[in-house]
Amino acid sequence: MSDTAAPLGTSTGHRRAGRARPRYGAAILWTLLTVYGILTLYPFFWLVISSFKTNTEFYERPFALPAQWQFDNFINAWESSRLGSSFMNSIIVSAGSLLLTLFIASLASFVLARFRFKAKGWVMAFFVVGMLIPIHSTLVPLFILMKQMSLLNTYWALILPYTAFALPTAIFILTAYLVSVPRDIEEAAFMDGTGVWGLFLRIMLPMSTPALATVTILSFLHAWNDFSFALVFISKTDMKTLPLSIANFADGYQTDYGLTLAAMTLAVIPTVIMYLLFQEQIMKGMTAGAVKG
Repeated sequence: MSDTAAPLGTSTGHRRAGRARPRYGAAILWTLLTVYGILTLYPFFWLVISSFKTNTEFYERPFALPAQWQFDNFINAWESSRLGSSFMNSIIVSAGSLLLTLFIASLASFVLARFRFKAKGWVMAFFVVGMLIPIHSTLVPLFILMKQMSLLNTYWALILPYTAFALPTAIFILTAYLVSVPRDIEEAAFMDGTGVWGLFLRIMLPMSTPALATVTILSFLHAWNDFSFALVFISKTDMKTLPLSIANFADGYQTDYGLTLAAMTLAVIPTVIMYLLFQEQIMKGMTAGAVKG
């Protein structure tokens, strides 16, 4: 009995050790992910708590919680720099450029992904090359163009460039996603009597929601956070976007960090909301194609 028990005991021990290794590996992985999550979220946490501090407390206790929470920072920041008007301007510019980008990119991507024509490779290469152009190198020629077209200090002065520079990336992402859609779905739709527009509106657009969500986030963030284009093309106070209004809190002599960080906290809120709205679709887009069948 003892001779038989030894191998059995040894086998059981190996099995327990084999089970323990994945558990230790999972524990290490979750620990690393937790640390990474904390490091990622801490800058946002620091921004929020610092927005409730005075200038003196910001310098003396930069990483501590506020001794006295200064809620007036948000009120003063909103009123002193006319953030309400800037918020509305940023919303109009970001929404306008986003809608134009999604409309044009979805149509172009549908044609490039589902149709065959001779110049298809050249057209796709044209958009890919657009991704390589440095955006800020076009400021001077764009300024001259906007001046000749009398578009300076208008919403179109920002909407059109934002759309133009967002299109190459948007078309690249959407085309790559639509190409992965099986041809069987398209053929079945045509057999059921669906036309080209029906295929685009009823089948391709709903199926490409994860890719559209990714394009929405990227395009919105660029338009919402851009400073250089707004600085060059907008000079009227009533037309200033949010980044320009936040820059007013700093001058050549001093910076009111309490008001600046309060304004930045308010400016971050729409981007967080956008991500929370589309995070599920973005996750689906990242995992699309990972599982076949």
